Amino acid sequence: MKEITVFSPATVANVSCAFDVLGFAVAQAGDRMTFRKTTQKGVGIVMKNFRELPVDPERNVAGVVALAMLQKINPDFGVSIEMEKGVLPGSGMGSSGASAGGTAFGLNQLLGEPFEKTELVKFAMLGEALASGVAHADNVAPNLYGGFTLVRSTRPLDVIVLPVPALLSVSLLHPLIEVKTKNARNILKKSVLLKDAVTQWGNVAGLVASLFSNDFDLMARSMQDGIVEPVRSLLIPMFYALKQAALDAGAIGCSISGSGPAVFALSADMDTAEKVTEAMQKVYAATEIPFETFTSHIGKQGCRILNDNKI
Repeated sequence: MKEITVFSPATVANVSCAFDVLGFAVAQAGDRMTFRKTTQKGVGIVMKNFRELPVDPERNVAGVVALAMLQKINPDFGVSIEMEKGVLPGSGMGSSGASAGGTAFGLNQLLGEPFEKTELVKFAMLGEALASGVAHADNVAPNLYGGFTLVRSTRPLDVIVLPVPALLSVSLLHPLIEVKTKNARNILKKSVLLKDAVTQWGNVAGLVASLFSNDFDLMARSMQDGIVEPVRSLLIPMFYALKQAALDAGAIGCSISGSGPAVFALSADMDTAEKVTEAMQKVYAATEIPFETFTSHIGKQGCRILNDNKI
């Protein structure tokens, strides 16, 4: 194999109450990445769009992942990575996670699959560390495994794949403003009250239980974040209007996707999700803020090989 093209899905991290531990893949949004062997050793980066992103591999999210993998294997070739970003940087939809996870997956294929999936997550976390200053896995784990994943621990890494209710769908509205993950982390409180932590733990447990039981009422009760959302929502214009519109349209729950500014809502089926997306669009259509929306099934498959031009 001299060349391979992969689709690397967008992801929603945190999923309301589960900061840094829970995430899921989005089926209909993501990056397209092509990996080619080169006779010259090392890593080359080609950006098909978003050319303001650095192409120096030591400063590029995909580059640092590829460099680490090549250093581990030391093959007799280098690699060129051509990236077409479908997940906008700073969107809160796992842009750096898509670059990092897609690189770990694609390069592993090019190398003959020497690494297990857990090892790929560890490599991808190096990209997240470059992007945000923290080697978190709640984006790259669902990006690589697909579906919902729970990161029980990063030291040592322990990723649990959770069930996905069959018809569960997501609506996403991304205001076209940038919220850098580092900045969104810096504004968070360094400590929380024990009573607030206990409430949050109960909600995380309830949310996980709802995935196993297909209990959307329990999911709705559990998607309550009293720690991160109240702070980060200040960075997102019209956040609470969006949230109320989504709930009024039938969403199970609504919160901030990753560090924002994207806002996501979960619905019991695609028909409801489309209505929720429309309701969220109406909120932003009344403003002067540009935005984009996505309506998608949960991506039950993570990164995958593309055999044609379709996503």
